[in-house]
Amino acid sequence: MANNKPMKKKSALGRGLGALLEDSPKKGKPEVLPAANPSASINEIPLDEIQVNPFQPRTHFDKTALEELSESIKVQGIIQPITVRKLADNEYQLISGERRFQASKLAGLVKVPAYIRTANDQQMLEMALIENIQRENLNALEIAHSYQRLLSECDLKQEQLGDRVGKNRTTVNNYLRLLKLPPDIQAGLRDQKISMGHARALINIEDIDTQLAIYKKTVDEELSVRKVEALVKSLNDGPEEKANTKEKDLDPVKKYELGKLQQKLASHFGAKVALKSDNKDKGEIKIPFRSTEDLNRILEILEII
Repeated sequence: MANNKPMKKKSALGRGLGALLEDSPKKGKPEVLPAANPSASINEIPLDEIQVNPFQPRTHFDKTALEELSESIKVQGIIQPITVRKLADNEYQLISGERRFQASKLAGLVKVPAYIRTANDQQMLEMALIENIQRENLNALEIAHSYQRLLSECDLKQEQLGDRVGKNRTTVNNYLRLLKLPPDIQAGLRDQKISMGHARALINIEDIDTQLAIYKKTVDEELSVRKVEALVKSLNDGPEEKANTKEKDLDPVKKYELGKLQQKLASHFGAKVALKSDNKDKGEIKIPFRSTEDLNRILEILEII
């Protein structure tokens, strides 16, 4: 007897890409994608008949990792076939598996095993983005751009996007906010000079120049996420929370710079140096001494005697 009870909707991560695409917004009447079938036939396709995926969200492939994968392919072959769509006779386009595709070229392969799927451009985009987000080690910025493309080019809402990638709305928002950072900071995140934790702290600074100053300090001094968060919190504290003194009113970045300089001076002179400055860049340096011999030692360092 047929079971007429409605089936519960599975979570995004537990569904095949075909199922994901069945309830995605469609323009016109796109071809229906079959659910992924591990037992489907595998075709050997010449590498020179395969085009790269124009919708590939990944912008950087680590050269060393590609070479390592290439060496593995030489020994073991391609364990997991790539996925392509057919454009015409002897002409295919990658849907997923560009790392395997590029590594196969490096390995000197002529043909690669591939599943052939049917997909229109919009489905290609969504499949490429979702497969990369779920299966590849994308950096935070690439994930953010992928999320943005799913929203803008696939006509998804944030809740739908969360369902597709198996993330809650807050997590999706945290990634999307990264795209509001200045280009220099985005580049630092992409190149792993800072982590997503650093970037999320920097997002909370409204002034771009201050953002860039703290970003530079973070990279130069290799500040931890916690230190950056504390620096940003100090910057964003209201004036009512600050003591009414010139030193407390200093810009947090300048205050941090003075602290580092004071440490260097103390190390150089072997004394507890006091360094003070105001917002007009006026101040004083005090170098204490404990005896005449100590004074002479400091004077020698200053090359005065």
